[in-house]
Parts: sequence; C-alpha cells; structure tokens
Amino acid sequence: MKRIGVIADTHGLVRPEVAEIFANVDAIVHAGDIGGAHVLDALRALAPLTFVDGNNDDATGEEIARITLGGLRILLTHILPRPHKPAARVVESLSREPADVVVYGHSHLPHNEVVDGVRYFNPASAGPRRFDLPVSVGLLEKKGPAWEAIHVALDARSVAALKKRMNQMR
Repeated sequence: MKRIGVIADTHGLVRPEVAEIFANVDAIVHAGDIGGAHVLDALRALAPLTFVDGNNDDATGEEIARITLGGLRILLTHILPRPHKPAARVVESLSREPADVVVYGHSHLPHNEVVDGVRYFNPASAGPRRFDLPVSVGLLEKKGPAWEAIHVALDARSVAALKKRMNQMR
C-alpha cells in the first residue's frame, strides 16, 4: 500500500480528472456528500473504496468509519467541523482509538494540518464548482516510512484557489 486517493463532496459529479489522478491508487476514501450510487460505482472501478455518507446523502454527516491502510490509521467523517475544535463524537472516538489521519469534508475548503499529533485532511470538493472554492482531491502517499498528504487541483483555476483557501478552518 503506497497511495490512497482521498475525495469528498462530489455531489453526484464524477469528473474525468479523478480517474486519471486515482489511476494508480491502492484504495480510495470518500468523506461524504457522495450524491448517488453511480459515484461509488465509478470509484470502486478504480480501487477498493471506504466511505461515509454526508448530510446531503440523507444522513446526518456525523458517521465515523475507520480503516487501516498500509499501517496508516484513518478516521473518516463528513462533518468535523474544525481541526482545532473537532466535534465531541470525533474527540471521543480518537480517545478510544487513535488515528494518524482524520479525513473529512463538508466545508469544501482544503485543509492539511497536524494538530496534537493527528493530521487533519480535507481534500476540498471534487463536485460542482462553488464560488471561488477549489475543486480538488487528495493523495496520501507513503514516502519511506512516513505518509505525505497532498492536494491535487482538478482544473487550472483551482491551483491558485487551493493556495488561497488552504487551512482556513482552524
């Protein structure tokens, strides 16, 4: 296990760039607001998939799923809401069972920050464009013994938007 695709907030849209970026991933995690089974089917065609529903998937968006991939312990949820003040259910879950990475969505804002030894990663939205927010996905890549988290813009405009909007959810 060397590469994990990270996606959120597709809202029913499967962009062709996602298949290109996730072509060589070993697994995919989707942090909610999926928008239909066709999105899950498209992602499952690329790699094994773990997902949580979001508040726009007829769910609360508060579900927590856990998976360990390549030794990386991932807590997956849709609504965090903030890395420096996560929801009580996330704090409680982390106190019972630690995670290396908390992957979340909902805000459509990219985030990549380590807080108290845990990486909080929001890939931003891969769905329909909203305002000046980026459309992007993430990759978790194993580099030697460590894992690195990166954002990948899905269009040229989103390169600057990723930089402008990074880590605003403190």
